[in-house]
Amino acid sequence: MNFRYKTSLAAAAFALVAAPGMSHAAADLDKALANPENWAAQAGDEYNQRYSKLAQITDKNVNKLQVAWTFSTGVLRGHEGSPLVIDGTMYLHSPFPNKVFAIDLESQKIIWKYEPKQDPAVIPQMCCDTVNRGLAFGDGKILLQQADSNLIALDAKSGKLVWSVKNGDPKLGAVNTNAPHVFKDKVITGISGGEWGVRGFLAAYNLKDGTPAWKGYSVGPDAEMLIDPAKTTTWTDGKVTPVGKDSSLKTWKGDQWKIGGGTTWGWYSYDRALNAVFYGTGNPSTWNPSQRPGDNKWSMSIWSRNLDTGKVNWVYQMTPFDEWDFDGINEMILADIPVKGKPTKALVHFDRNGFGYTLDRTNGALLVAEKYDPVVNWATHVDMKSGRPQVVSKYSTAQNGPDVNTKGVCPAALGSKDQQPAAFNPKTGLFYIPTNHVCMDYEPFAVDYTAGQPYVGATLSMFPAPNSHGGMGNFTVWDAGQGKIVWSKPEKFSVWSGALTTAGDVLFYGTLEGYLKAVSLKDGKELWKFKTPSGIIGNVFTYQHKGKQYVGVFSGIGGWAGIGMAAGLEKDTDGLGAVGGYRELNQYTELGGSLTVFALGE
Repeated sequence: MNFRYKTSLAAAAFALVAAPGMSHAAADLDKALANPENWAAQAGDEYNQRYSKLAQITDKNVNKLQVAWTFSTGVLRGHEGSPLVIDGTMYLHSPFPNKVFAIDLESQKIIWKYEPKQDPAVIPQMCCDTVNRGLAFGDGKILLQQADSNLIALDAKSGKLVWSVKNGDPKLGAVNTNAPHVFKDKVITGISGGEWGVRGFLAAYNLKDGTPAWKGYSVGPDAEMLIDPAKTTTWTDGKVTPVGKDSSLKTWKGDQWKIGGGTTWGWYSYDRALNAVFYGTGNPSTWNPSQRPGDNKWSMSIWSRNLDTGKVNWVYQMTPFDEWDFDGINEMILADIPVKGKPTKALVHFDRNGFGYTLDRTNGALLVAEKYDPVVNWATHVDMKSGRPQVVSKYSTAQNGPDVNTKGVCPAALGSKDQQPAAFNPKTGLFYIPTNHVCMDYEPFAVDYTAGQPYVGATLSMFPAPNSHGGMGNFTVWDAGQGKIVWSKPEKFSVWSGALTTAGDVLFYGTLEGYLKAVSLKDGKELWKFKTPSGIIGNVFTYQHKGKQYVGVFSGIGGWAGIGMAAGLEKDTDGLGAVGGYRELNQYTELGGSLTVFALGE
């Protein structure tokens, strides 16, 4: 199955460690994060570890989980992210129109509801379904990043609007799907629209009143990226070295950087001791590499910025001159682990390009870069001295040229992992990765830029990885200190949900068919599963209320893998969801948007 992505897009339209002497405006967030009975941030902490200290549900009794209660959002389409739970109240969100509900956990009754009035014209400006990845909390406020790019602060007790700020122009394709994050006294948010030629940035707003604090672009002049050529470093020639003057501009042809992509719609993490925020930037625009020769810095990169000023500490580019849409926005997991035997303040990242990266988060030194799916073939390895992937010529869409179909590239543009967050378990020291196991044929073509219109320039065909287990997903466990797979569990479809591990030695994740699964941390043995009303692309979370532990997850098919169903496309329509074996999802799940919460039976 082939599709012209350009036309389809328009159609488918911590551990909590406080450094001494640091002041934190969001003292209520600090308190909520310190209590494991809450789920006060999208990852449960500021390190993106997605680990819970709760241990009432264990690998010995998880098979006794039963449905405790459910809640319908009243919205179809893809439900990504997860609710927040803070001191007896749950705050949950929906896809467009981005409803917000506050629910009393005792009665499951709605305390308040917020439904923004957004122009539905924003829907066809959203690349890959009308998803929203969730809310943030701090300073008595619930933060919502709306699709139309308005960043909203609501009073957590009443739901009344406290402040609102415009983050981008939807008419130019600058929309939002990411969850905002509250770190100290700042709200951090990004921007979507790389497929519209949007120039990416990360922005910080003051939590108290929404006033802008700083904005750092992904590409362009040093001053606009907040890069100091002499102080900002990168990894090259086997060491950390200053990036030098015009490090981005030198890698673009002419003014192409002005519509150069590098958007930031993923997840963000924060190290308080370093006062540094970490994140990834996405693909360069357009998908046709012949139209943008050069490394296209700093798209496809891992960043460390000072939270207070936005100034760049260090930056490392994973996929220079991206030829395959290997969007680099996946989460950065912060963990203190041994790397090749040496205790390390590490940053671990599972990129869409199929490589798992381990860096020293204090300075950006590259320590490990290995394939976390053996079928990855577009590059043989990452050269550890230069930090550059060694591209296999037959899979180079730039070398093969426009209007040539480069076949059998692994992974597909979906990546070996997309936005679905992995988890880290401090008890095992291992990382738990929901993955895609999909390859593609990729044909670039010339495309002209028109403001507010898709700016893609590629035809893709995606299919299950050949010569493998026949499915389109794996759940993989990774040793980031060594760069090795510990075990891997095949799945029929991509595992598009976020993972969760707990002190009870259970690993939870959801599947596109709609199953919430509990498996053993040790070997992936299935301990329990439950079929929810729709496919799961939400992130599993847990909390405790009045002495009882609960596990919950959104179900609501959608996202890139399920957009064909979510958008109501016919099975044979060349839409975003009609990707090879994904059509078969119609046999397994229905549309829907609901939260299902589980607890141990009596």
